[in-house]
Amino acid sequence: MAKFLVLVIDSFGVGTMDDVPQVRPQDIGANTCAHILQAKSDLRLPVLEKLGIINALGFSANIMQPNADANFGTADLQHEGGDTFMGHQEILGTKPKTPLRIPFSEVIDAVGKALLAANYQVERIGDTLQYLLVNQHVAIGDNLEADLGQVFNITANLSEISFDEVKKIGRIVRDCVSVDRVIAFGGLMASSQQISDAAEEKLGVYIGINAPKSGAYDKGFQVVHMGYGVDSQVQVPAKLQSCHIPTTLVGKVADIVENPQGINYINLVDSQTIMDITLEAMKQPGDRFICTNIQETDLSGHAQNVERYADRLMVVDNNLAGILKIMTPEDCLVVMADHGNDPTIGHSKHTREKVPLLVYRPGVTGVELGHRATLSDVGATVCDFFHAPAPQNGMSFLPLLKAQE
Repeated sequence: MAKFLVLVIDSFGVGTMDDVPQVRPQDIGANTCAHILQAKSDLRLPVLEKLGIINALGFSANIMQPNADANFGTADLQHEGGDTFMGHQEILGTKPKTPLRIPFSEVIDAVGKALLAANYQVERIGDTLQYLLVNQHVAIGDNLEADLGQVFNITANLSEISFDEVKKIGRIVRDCVSVDRVIAFGGLMASSQQISDAAEEKLGVYIGINAPKSGAYDKGFQVVHMGYGVDSQVQVPAKLQSCHIPTTLVGKVADIVENPQGINYINLVDSQTIMDITLEAMKQPGDRFICTNIQETDLSGHAQNVERYADRLMVVDNNLAGILKIMTPEDCLVVMADHGNDPTIGHSKHTREKVPLLVYRPGVTGVELGHRATLSDVGATVCDFFHAPAPQNGMSFLPLLKAQE
């Protein structure tokens, strides 16, 4: 009858990683948690305070204080940059591979040849910089919203081509390239001309489709993320399925992690709805692993909106109180993040920050988990908890979480 809940407060980092000056100097000084608390000096999040958020932060940034009874630690990101998709793959046991960072122009020839070999119609659109147009309704080029060079987009008019076909195109592209992610998506558009009209160039090197401008998100949106080196069979859901442990994914994690044998609550953003579903999942009979993502904190970071970020933290905190009330000594809760997104740092992108690890088990107090080398330690702990085979990556900290006699 044991439940293990991993609640990911998307982007709630607790300070820059040591390698930031070398690999991401734009993030120097970032500390999402501290800067929000400092800006909201009277903000109290009693459940997160009890769980040890100030312990993990390392200093009192406002009226909240450390808790001597908390079980806490921190973890580094093993993946490069700070990415929600790769962060969740890492949490669930994937060992990140080092991707290339290149413009689509460097692989356009190889991708075009592979698609032609698969009997697709392929056109090159543009003058000096070009993107591919496939079967007249699918564009392939650089992602212009993420850090440039990390992601390729496949933008489709789903009024003219099925999403299953778009995914096939996506897999061909994924097999040809070594960038961090390939995103295949589309929506129901009045005309595929909307895609061409949304083509843009950046820095004289990158060319792709401005996804919001294309209207892909407006109606019937569907998406699949394909990560570099990601094999779902070595991740927590597959390992638990081999032991017949049910898995429930709630929120954005359900959109980006493969869980074909489990329950998936996809396309959810509202924090209260997500927390309501999570609470109901915790009440279900039998063993269950639940992973929940709170995306609105990350969206607030992108909007550089401290007030909204703090408000979403209060929603999470209020609902965590109800979850703690129903937990039994057999259950385990981990509250963590996947990267940072400091709304005060001066840019609107993710920040490369270590993340908090806050663990609650009734009867277990005062455990210091230390500073972990990878988010995958959480996935390894989940598998250890359910006596399942270990995932590809990570070291379990379950042996530290012994109930006091």
